[in-house]
Amino acid sequence: MASNVKDITIFYEEEGKEIVKEIDKKILTQGAWATIIFQYKQWERAKEKYSDDRYTIRRYRKRNGEYMQQSKFNISSKEQALKIIEALQDWTKEV
Repeated sequence: MASNVKDITIFYEEEGKEIVKEIDKKILTQGAWATIIFQYKQWERAKEKYSDDRYTIRRYRKRNGEYMQQSKFNISSKEQALKIIEALQDWTKEV
């Protein structure tokens, strides 16, 4: 894992092949607990190509100087991401 929140990644390689390709990340919170949202693509072996963009929100806890993943939520599609955005905009708009 990483000792600095900026160094946390979901990049994953297997047998020289990039399986999880991190496109971008946004650090939502940092400190003893960190929350990061990642945009990524995943290699689909059956199709021999990368997936459409995917998204995951992950929580990390810093213990003994290292961040360890505690939980994650995978957003399954662009459509689901847009529904989450819409719900959050509704809940946070000024009255």
